Amino acid sequence: MNATLIPANEYRRERWKNGLGWTREVLRWPAESEQWDWRVSIAEVDKGGPFSSFPGVDRELVLLSGEGMRLDFADGESVELRPPHDRCRFAGERELAAELFDGPTQDFNLMWRRERVSATLLHRPLVGPMLFFAEPGVRWLAYLISGRAMVKDRLLPMTLEQGDSVLLEPADHQRLVIEGGGELLLVRIAPLEATQAIAASGE
Repeated sequence: MNATLIPANEYRRERWKNGLGWTREVLRWPAESEQWDWRVSIAEVDKGGPFSSFPGVDRELVLLSGEGMRLDFADGESVELRPPHDRCRFAGERELAAELFDGPTQDFNLMWRRERVSATLLHRPLVGPMLFFAEPGVRWLAYLISGRAMVKDRLLPMTLEQGDSVLLEPADHQRLVIEGGGELLLVRIAPLEATQAIAASGE
């Protein structure tokens, strides 16, 4: 596998169109494309208000910091995101608004086009080594919530500080190791056709 470090100070920061917060984009795939297959960002929510609509896109939010928020969907469902790291997965076309409990929040925001890729988001403690094995077409993005980590099995080991991310892609190396202490959010992105093939085989 190949590893590409994405330091937190290189995330692209831009204001929301509705002016209610900021987004720091970690990565979009394909890069620099408005028609991305998937996108990871950190949402800085300054005040409550409506969410933008993303038809054809599924989303998952994880609370990173702040006292949390309540997501009020137009269909009557309400979901609370409380510290330390509550989460919510929902369709991007659902109409909703957020109400903050006590001040601004920061939220991990994963979005993917459901007709192109499948996405899995995992929250894991990092205690010692964590192995990643190459799978055809599968990419991982690891976001370090807290602590310090190192990507090993490379000529030059790569260090991650709190808030940094690393993209893992299939390549000549059959595996990579992330080692250290702290907490990780792990995003696994797989081509939709591969996921459907596995489901059809019954595996």
